[in-house]
Amino acid sequence: MPKVSNKENKNPYFKRREELKLTRDQASDLLESIPPERIEKIENERVSPHPDEIMIMADKYKSPELCNYYCSNQCPIGKRYVPEIKMQDLSQIVLNTVDSLNTVQDQQRRFINIAADGVIDDAEIDDFVDIQNELEKISIAVETLQLWSEQMLANGSINVDKYNARKNLKKKPGQE
Repeated sequence: MPKVSNKENKNPYFKRREELKLTRDQASDLLESIPPERIEKIENERVSPHPDEIMIMADKYKSPELCNYYCSNQCPIGKRYVPEIKMQDLSQIVLNTVDSLNTVQDQQRRFINIAADGVIDDAEIDDFVDIQNELEKISIAVETLQLWSEQMLANGSINVDKYNARKNLKKKPGQE
């Protein structure tokens, strides 16, 4: 049993390894291509992880949220464009999505009115930004649902074969 660090402000990679009760040596064996010394440096933020290392950790630790954390907090492009997603229960995800969809539906006529002339004038900016913020909430809710689904697939709560078969039926021609 590995000793648990008393370090405060552990990053998610460190926390997840400890949740799994793995030493760095055991984690390295599980991760196969990341040596214990590199894990220690990543966990203590002395080096930045590479995207492929995060993908391996996310897969082997069964923690897809590590990818979102990396993209939203460590990747230079992602920090600008990818919101950090917090894991939520399915019921909370659904309620947030429906609430935002209802709000946008209520604002639909105003959105059309704003967009009709292709110009956003000073009188329209406040409403436009409010609608844009509500649409961002919908986008985050969709990403949260995707992350939730990936977590449920990773831990076996959703039948992977049946899920993938259904997803593949929905793909359009030309999609991989």
